[in-house]
Amino acid sequence: MKSTHEYSLRTQVDKWLAPGLSTPVRVTEFSRTRLGGRRYVCVETALPLGSRALLFFRHDDGCWCVFPPALDRPNMTMGRFSEH
Repeated sequence: MKSTHEYSLRTQVDKWLAPGLSTPVRVTEFSRTRLGGRRYVCVETALPLGSRALLFFRHDDGCWCVFPPALDRPNMTMGRFSEH
């Protein structure tokens, strides 16, 4: 089992955006989702080939991930088809 530290916002930014010592990282947006009111943060880094940005979502256990908590994700289900 991974510790909460492994899912801290700083650790996730380092993992997904891999900023270097001379590469600035900045928060460009932070707010709450419409569904569930969960926190999210948009982090951006500028690279020689262009900038990259990712959204990080705060989960109930305090961890930050690049995917929203299960309750906030849109669901696709197969409806029942009626035969004619």
